[in-house]
Parts: sequence; structure tokens; C-alpha cells
Amino acid sequence: MAVSTGTPPAASRSNVPRGPEPGAAPVRGNRWHRAERRLSPYAYISPFFIVFGVFGLFPLLYTAYVSLTAWRADTDGSQHDFVGLDNYRTLLHDQFFWNALRNTLGIGLLSTVPQLLLALGLAHLLNYRLRGRTFIRMGVLLPNVTSVAAVTIIFVQLFGRDFGLINWFLGLFGVPHTDWQAGTWSSWIGISTIVTWRWTGYNALIYLAAMQAVPFELYEAAAIDGASRWRQFRSITIPVLRPTILFTVITSTIGALQMFGEPLLFSASQTPMAGGSQHQFQTMALYSYDQFWGKFKYGYGAAISWAMFLVIVVIVAVNFLLARRMKGVEAA
Repeated sequence: MAVSTGTPPAASRSNVPRGPEPGAAPVRGNRWHRAERRLSPYAYISPFFIVFGVFGLFPLLYTAYVSLTAWRADTDGSQHDFVGLDNYRTLLHDQFFWNALRNTLGIGLLSTVPQLLLALGLAHLLNYRLRGRTFIRMGVLLPNVTSVAAVTIIFVQLFGRDFGLINWFLGLFGVPHTDWQAGTWSSWIGISTIVTWRWTGYNALIYLAAMQAVPFELYEAAAIDGASRWRQFRSITIPVLRPTILFTVITSTIGALQMFGEPLLFSASQTPMAGGSQHQFQTMALYSYDQFWGKFKYGYGAAISWAMFLVIVVIVAVNFLLARRMKGVEAA
């Protein structure tokens, strides 16, 4: 009998069952792999949102709810006494709140502007190839890592009326002794000096990191064209640092509006939350704390906190708008 050695017909080949192709994953495995690739980025960033929700968003929303109540610690059941916007209406006619707002803005302005200018100049000096520059860069950060309580207590001694080093130094030039804690402007200057001391080095390192990203060839080309060091700094360094400067302005403004530890410890009275005998350096954070834990007016204290939050939002928004407008003018 003859045996056929030819290729079987196509129809017979199509009826032969075929197994899974080599390397083919099961359908369920493919679905799991696609879901894992799609959801894993959210899983990686979820810890931030969980922490932010628990310690950031929830307290903010809960404080907003408390601000709509007449909750007092000395009145049972007052946490359920809903009063709507009455606390905010009272706030608009509260002279102590407006005084605290004025003090906060005044101290913030006196501390933010000199602090950032000094930080910019210090960063420019640190950008040179100095001996021991690593040690110097570490040293400028020491005031920031030091406890605010320790720094403020030391400065309170320096600003002492009778035996303070500041008054002794000014006395060499015939300036009479100043009670730095009694007057409005003097207390503002004293507190802003503490803030400037603590945060200048921190902002200087931020500026330094941005300066080191500027190509050195730009300075070489400017020097060949005859530009002085000051002209190079003004025409090259400052424009490149503008986004960084905006960042430090915003963060310093937020920090100034939340100022609490420095004015609290600067006071020499028996009621430090009052911010001086005439409330001359009581900030919004101090006033809110005083209403919460001094007078136990939780609802009103929460309204002050939310007002402080809204002030911060408005000022930050104004900074962004001004920066965008300046950028648009330069582009035009």
C-alpha cells in the first residue's frame, strides 16, 4: 500500500486543536496586570493624601463647622448651638481682631522684607568659591534648627530695658534706653529681628541652590562685554531667581501670618497671650489661641482661625497675580 507523504488539506489542519501559544498569559492575569499598572501610581501617592486628609483637610473643615456654632467649654451642649455667621459678624466689629490683624501685617512686613534681602545677599556671597564654604553653609542654617523658644528667650535678654546688650550698644551713640516690649513699633522691631535671625539662612540656601543652576558662561559673557559685578547680579541673577524669589515671598508671608511662638515668648507680662499690656504685638494666631484656651470660646476662636486662613489665601493670590502680570509685561 502506498503511503501519502504530502501536506494534509487546509480543512483538516484547521480542525486540529491548538494549545496556548508560548508565552501567552491567562486572561485573568492580563486583567490583573493592567489593573495593577493603572492603580499602582495612586497607591504610591495615597499616603500623602491620607495624611493630608487626616491632619490637614479634616481639621480645616471641622474648624469651619465649629466657627458656625456658639461652642463654649463652660456651657454644656453649646457645641450644638448653631449660630450661622454670627461669629463672623462679631469679628467685623471686634477692635481686638483688627488690632491683631494690623500687628500681624506690620510684624510680617518688617520681618519678611529685610529677611529676604539679607538672604539674597548672603546667598550671593556663598556662591563664591570660599574656603570652608561647606562649613559656612551649614552654619547659616543653625539659627533655623535652633528651638524658637531658646532663640526668643535669648533675644528677650538682648532687648532688655535695663541690662540688655542692644540698649547698651545704642547708649554708646547717645540713644536713651528703650523699653522694647512696651511700645508698638519697638516690639514689632524686636519680634521681626527674631524672625529675621531664624529664617535668613534658610532662605539663603534656597537662593544659593537656584544660583548654582545659572550657567557660568552667562557671567563670563557679561564680563567680556564689560558688565560689572552689580550689573551681572541685577541683569542675570535676579531674573533667573524670580520664580525662587516668588516662592520665598509666599512661604515667608504665610509664616509671618501664622506667627505665634515669637510674640508669645516675647511678652514679659503675666498674660503672654495678650501680646503686651496694650495688645501692641498680639498677632492673629495669639488672639485665636487666647479665645480658644484663655476664654474657652471655641466657636469664636475657630472663626478667627478661618479669618486668618482667608487672609493668607487672599495675600498669596495677590502675590501670584502680581508675579503673572510682571511676567506678562516682560514677555511683551
